[in-house]
Amino acid sequence: MDQAPKQERSRKRIEVILTTAENILLEDGIDSVTIANISKVSGLKRTSTYKFFQTPESIKAALATKYLLDLAKDFSIKSSDINSSELSVIVMRSVEIIHNYFLSSAAAQSLVLSNTTSLPVTKEPFNELSSCVQEFIESNIELPQFFNKDGVFRVFTQIIISIFSLNTRENGDLNEVGKIEANRAAYAYMLNWVNQSS
Repeated sequence: MDQAPKQERSRKRIEVILTTAENILLEDGIDSVTIANISKVSGLKRTSTYKFFQTPESIKAALATKYLLDLAKDFSIKSSDINSSELSVIVMRSVEIIHNYFLSSAAAQSLVLSNTTSLPVTKEPFNELSSCVQEFIESNIELPQFFNKDGVFRVFTQIIISIFSLNTRENGDLNEVGKIEANRAAYAYMLNWVNQSS
């Protein structure tokens, strides 16, 4: 799906397709998210589904994009009342907010963290999330100037999600070990940049 449709009817069909895909994902697993299954469960003709999504991967990518944007919104809300001048506290809270989002969304955990192949998600939703993380950290900690600060925060955010992904794939579910390891690695990464730039 290259762009959002303008017609209300088309928007509703896309919503039905994505809701059906999410339900299939939760009930039967990621491999069951196929055009045929979505059409069968939703009652839409395959041609209606193909009109908006040519492959199952494009449906999964649309769902993953939705989850990352939801996570960015959730992060902004939940970080808005947290204040600390300690880098360790701010990193820990960043990790906790992201961890709690995935714990509360089995579908996001299954698609984004458990997936063993890389989803063809565009960079915008991930950048939106990393921008929220950056804004939160910089509103609490006066950081020195980094070379390519936006890139530093994209890597910081990717470290957290990658460790959560590894933890989920190894254990079947995201757990406290993933949170502890993500916090340790993300803090070490950020501390290294702070020390290099001081």
